[in-house]
Amino acid sequence: MLRNSFIAIVGHFQSIGSLVPTRLVACDASAGAEAFGLAFRMAGSMLASMANMASGNTIATVAALLGEPARANIMSALMSGQALTAGELARSSGVTAQTTSGHLARLAEAELIVPERQGRHRYYRLASVEVAQMVETLSIVASMGPKRHHPVGPRDAALRKARTCYDHLAGRLGLAIADSMQAKGLILLADGAGLLTPAGQGFAADFGLDLHDGSKRPLCRTCLDWSERRHHLAGRLGAAILARLLERHWVKRSQDSRALIVTRSGEHGLAESFGLAHDWSME
Repeated sequence: MLRNSFIAIVGHFQSIGSLVPTRLVACDASAGAEAFGLAFRMAGSMLASMANMASGNTIATVAALLGEPARANIMSALMSGQALTAGELARSSGVTAQTTSGHLARLAEAELIVPERQGRHRYYRLASVEVAQMVETLSIVASMGPKRHHPVGPRDAALRKARTCYDHLAGRLGLAIADSMQAKGLILLADGAGLLTPAGQGFAADFGLDLHDGSKRPLCRTCLDWSERRHHLAGRLGAAILARLLERHWVKRSQDSRALIVTRSGEHGLAESFGLAHDWSME
């Protein structure tokens, strides 16, 4: 599973001067370089509030936190974009509630997650989009590691078909929508950046996308998909599309993972609004 590879990758950050995992095999040099570059840029940004600059020591601190299996599972669970309780995270990480509490305290102290209280319950979510990008990028790096035979189960297939990548779509559904919008001239994508064209602005208004969430992040950018090794849509546009599909009940969240289930009305709506081919979900 990717989580085990993820843990193995971050476990190789043992010395300050070693910023490249020594056992990472050469699979795709350009994709690997892009993934590493983004991972460390995200780590540096995230740690800015902890020190004047992201030194090797501070990067190693984050790597050590994510190198523990239970904490890696907690961070992976929070990639659903939903705030979860300690009990839910304990089940996801496979450890006791008391152990989970200790892990959550350490992750919160490092500003990787943020607790939120609602009534009698306390929920936890990822601290920022940058933290989510770091987790996703490390998943990409982990998937490029030594190949081991892992039979693909139903849960893996569902994640590859459609899933959340924190607050936007990923998997084959995310790629199909990005490809369709680009083919229709609604967006322009290049080198990790994106542009919503005038035609795209009209589409966004007609489709009911709320592109003004009050954040300073880019309107349209791309995110490298760990399962497809191509870019899907992120930024405010990507988040608005996911929110609208959930609002229209075209997709619904899975109860035990960040996989998304495309409903029957969603299949029709996606074909009509985005022009998705009937075989978009095929590998």
